[in-house]
Amino acid sequence: HFGIVMVCSLSIGFSTPPLGENLFVASGISDTPLEEVTAKAMPFALVSTLAVIVIAYVPQIALTLPSLLGY
Repeated sequence: HFGIVMVCSLSIGFSTPPLGENLFVASGISDTPLEEVTAKAMPFALVSTLAVIVIAYVPQIALTLPSLLGY
């Protein structure tokens, strides 16, 4: 469970400023300003943050598939 929460949290960190490496890559590939890419990425970061909160407080959501597989 810790690993799932950590990976989801790191994915948010890679797509939000000030160190959002994914934003720099997207800006470079699309030749658009970093500010525009950041503004369009913020709704996704907000939804991802809410998803991490739900996963952290309701572990059965994230652990359903591993429990079905016998882990």
